[in-house]
Amino acid sequence: MHDTRMVLDETDKLLLAALQRDAHMTSEALGAALNLSPSQAGRRRQRLEAEGLIAGYRARLDPKALGLSVQAFVQVQMATHEPAKVSTFARIVATRAEIVSAWTLTGEADYLLRVYTEDLAGLNELIHQVLLPHPAVARVQSQIVMDQLKPDSPLPI
Repeated sequence: MHDTRMVLDETDKLLLAALQRDAHMTSEALGAALNLSPSQAGRRRQRLEAEGLIAGYRARLDPKALGLSVQAFVQVQMATHEPAKVSTFARIVATRAEIVSAWTLTGEADYLLRVYTEDLAGLNELIHQVLLPHPAVARVQSQIVMDQLKPDSPLPI
């Protein structure tokens, strides 16, 4: 197995770290922070975007301000791994707005879903009306987040 990771110099790492803190930084601000001219900083950013290290930019919204008071992690254990049934399950996961991220896992659970809902009734509906009735699903277990000790943070570079 070969490593496809791109080699980054120290300036690239500093640029990526700065953009993770504030994606709105202008080329001028990046240049000043990195001791580069604005055009050099802008070209580096464009190169890192083109090479796929910067996958995109998005706003981080406050779920509570949006009325999403329940965050939960939902573990799903499959009854079958029949491709057609797994495909329809994956389509549900991809299209349900409440499911903001999903992972496949090793161990007892096959999937871990991160979910935001307005209230417990919304979480209950997702679990009992959407996930559990699916023919590929054997078991669902949820953990409701009481408090988030560490917010989602930048990747270690």
